[in-house]
Amino acid sequence: MRTFIAIELSQEIKDKLSELQDLLKKAGADVKWIEPENIHLTLKFLGEIDEGKSIKITGAIEDTAKKSRQFRMNLGSLGAFPRIEFPRIVWVGIDKGDKETAVLARELEERIEELGISKEERPFSSHITIGRVKGTLNKDGLANNLKELENYFSGRNIEFDVTKITLFKSTLGPGGPVYAALKEVKLTTA
Repeated sequence: MRTFIAIELSQEIKDKLSELQDLLKKAGADVKWIEPENIHLTLKFLGEIDEGKSIKITGAIEDTAKKSRQFRMNLGSLGAFPRIEFPRIVWVGIDKGDKETAVLARELEERIEELGISKEERPFSSHITIGRVKGTLNKDGLANNLKELENYFSGRNIEFDVTKITLFKSTLGPGGPVYAALKEVKLTTA
């Protein structure tokens, strides 16, 4: 089964991100926008794993969560990989909570590498993917919209509590991926 570990977002946060997507859609670019119910912050993409590996990964998540405290996170600036002028992945960054998220991701990488799953080659970047550019149609318009809306969340103080991390199963279908939580693990309280 195809899996990943992520921070789930509240419905309120998903709604705010959906509003931003609606503004970006006005560019008419060829983008596959992430369905609001599927928006999350990925800590570690695992790929295909079997049931036995899933149990071991759950143990690694539980061990990591025991050492990690709940924290507040907020939505930051809008951006794109590799850069705004040439967007391929459209994302929203994290300001408050960035350090805690990076520590969680690093801990998970180390624990999961011990189980035989390779570390990610790229450095971790706390971000929430909201769209993937599929073609060149109106790409310049999208880049302009991204620049105009780069600070969309600045000063709006849109925060939420991160209280758990979740192991998800991703099933690819004709309508896009369907995510199902396999295991939710609570972070420790202060």
